[in-house]
Amino acid sequence: MSSRTLRALALAAAAVLTTTTLAACGGDDEASASGEASTIRLGYFPNITHAPALIGVKNGLFQQSLGSTKLEPKTFNAGPAAIEALFSGAIDATYIGPNPAINGWATSKGTALKIIAGSTSGGAGLVVKQGINTPADLKGKKIATPQLGNTQDVALRAWLKANNLNADQQGGGDVSVLPQDNATALQAFAQGAIDGAWVPEPNLSRMLLESKGKLLVNEKDLWPNGQFVTTHLIVKQEFLKKYPATVKKLLQGHIAAVKYIETDNAGAQKAANEQLAALSGKPLKDEILAASFKNLQFTNDPVASSLYTSAQHAQDVGLLKPVDLKGIYDLGPLNELLKADGQPEVSDAAAS
Repeated sequence: MSSRTLRALALAAAAVLTTTTLAACGGDDEASASGEASTIRLGYFPNITHAPALIGVKNGLFQQSLGSTKLEPKTFNAGPAAIEALFSGAIDATYIGPNPAINGWATSKGTALKIIAGSTSGGAGLVVKQGINTPADLKGKKIATPQLGNTQDVALRAWLKANNLNADQQGGGDVSVLPQDNATALQAFAQGAIDGAWVPEPNLSRMLLESKGKLLVNEKDLWPNGQFVTTHLIVKQEFLKKYPATVKKLLQGHIAAVKYIETDNAGAQKAANEQLAALSGKPLKDEILAASFKNLQFTNDPVASSLYTSAQHAQDVGLLKPVDLKGIYDLGPLNELLKADGQPEVSDAAAS
């Protein structure tokens, strides 16, 4: 994570106490008494790894579950920006990747957020030029990640270290790691300016299908049972304490979206792509959409064990100071809903 982003998070964290005080004074008193808010502001990304959010918004599943509470969706392009918005009070909950959530928890000393549900597992890996066949072949090569300290950046650096290759935060070392946004990386790979990238879907499938890349590492092969958290749902602690009934209704909408993907995959792909087009102005090509969905698993399970491992990886490569993650999850409301629906409950255990 860049020093500028860390400074921004630190400033935002300092504002949490102020926001807490203000939130406790007045506002939605009548709604608060019933445990429901008049409005909930939900963040998510215009990315296929956020498909439950895309579908929940597009098909009205959130609003249907929320009833009289108004849904105000807000989109973000990066996890740190979403965390800053949560800290500042601009949003109440957001879909987000694991490492920004860990950083937000650490920066706020465990006061800002809770992880309340899983959303997406898998769908990331290292795509390289043809001719690169082993880790050793990466020496002297340029590899992109979406952002310094983000989930894929940590995954790449940990994998390089495990294969006795070093990469510093300035782009030096055995392998030159160059953090850049996904659109830039896609273009750079197509033009041959970089040798590969550790990216999430749909960029992984785009590099494979549009630029004839090669999948050197499918990240799910590195995890037990092929599962690791890519996206989960977090909520501001203040909001959870003040409006538990609203949070539970949001979770009902989330569960409905995940179930819709399971029961009508074609319809889910169509809805997600239509929402992507509405947000970005351009839908994914059918073959990219299908390949991305095939490489992703949408689940209510936050795959907690992988979060703890990711945090350790970030510490090992110097991108995170030691942090106590105890209490980061609050899966009680989710498990109540899953049990009532006849679905298996999920765990926040460090080891599966």
